[in-house]
Amino acid sequence: MLQNESLESTINKSDFKILIVDDVISNVLLLKILLTNEKYQVCTANCGNMCIEQAKAEKPDLILLDVMMPDISGFDAATILKKDPETAEIPIIFLTALSNPSDLVRGFQMGASDFLTKPFNKEELVVRVFHQIKLVAATRIIERQNRELRATISNRDKMYSVIAHDLRSPMASIRMVLNLVVSTMTPEAVGPELFELLDKANKESEECHDLLDNLLKWTKSQTGRLNVVLQDLDLNDIVPGVVEIFEMIALTKKIKLVYAGTDGPLLVRADNDMLKTVVRNFMSNAIKFSPEGSNVEITMNEEGAFARISVHDHGVGIAPERIQNIFRKGETTYGTGGEEGSGLGLQLCADFARKNGGDVEVESVLGEGSTFSVLVPLKK
Repeated sequence: MLQNESLESTINKSDFKILIVDDVISNVLLLKILLTNEKYQVCTANCGNMCIEQAKAEKPDLILLDVMMPDISGFDAATILKKDPETAEIPIIFLTALSNPSDLVRGFQMGASDFLTKPFNKEELVVRVFHQIKLVAATRIIERQNRELRATISNRDKMYSVIAHDLRSPMASIRMVLNLVVSTMTPEAVGPELFELLDKANKESEECHDLLDNLLKWTKSQTGRLNVVLQDLDLNDIVPGVVEIFEMIALTKKIKLVYAGTDGPLLVRADNDMLKTVVRNFMSNAIKFSPEGSNVEITMNEEGAFARISVHDHGVGIAPERIQNIFRKGETTYGTGGEEGSGLGLQLCADFARKNGGDVEVESVLGEGSTFSVLVPLKK
């Protein structure tokens, strides 16, 4: 009710134009006086063909259209207007002496927004006209807000892309240097306080790099600029390389990565980069949420028409109430070393897996660990 009153108060009737169509001059004059007194702009036509011409030329916001006219009927004129993209969205109120229900049904089938029966009540006419004008005004507000929202989303995605793209390369360099420093230094060599600072900087650089990488890929995926390039891949060639990348990261947390490949080739049909991104996110999370001295196991096997890649940790686990929404962007989570998660990585994993015709799954016991799996279609 309050929203309706707010809309009414913002409507300036002089901003809206109404086309009156009737072959009886006295009816046209009466309607013109009534609507002009209400501050609307008014234009007129005295037949169906002139109505069509005026609708295209004047672009009215509403048409009051007589049904019975000498050249073509109001119904026929409405049919022509509704088929033309220029005039299809203009609401029409039919003015008619017809009272047969079948005529009303036909009128609504022709695209009528409302009916007024002759002789019409002046107050009723004014109310019905204003009702249609309110709908037009509301539609314009929604269209304007949609345009603004699309522009905002476009600008946001551009900003995300620029930030992620421009920062990812320098962050990768910083991450590599810090990984090397932490893996070769000891607390005795630099002092426990400095070593602790270096270790913290190393972890934060990992988190920042992963976030930027995920952000760039997510933005491209959401804006349709990330194409899925399917190719035949042997998982025994793909997964070990991802595991190797995390060896040094796991080492800083005293976590052992245990990889078990398959005896023979395990051929799938997938996008190489997307698949690596999914496995990389699973492994990053496994290390993040595992205690020092534990193992993270990476296994692969065939399962029906899919290959399953699973990453199992012995970490903090996930509460049952969070499992259902774990692959949707949710609340911030923290690893066993205080590492902060953005919630974007798992959302990206689900998106990429499904774009490749597969899916993601999770099994977890709170306090015991979790297993994250990606299903990838086998090569046919």
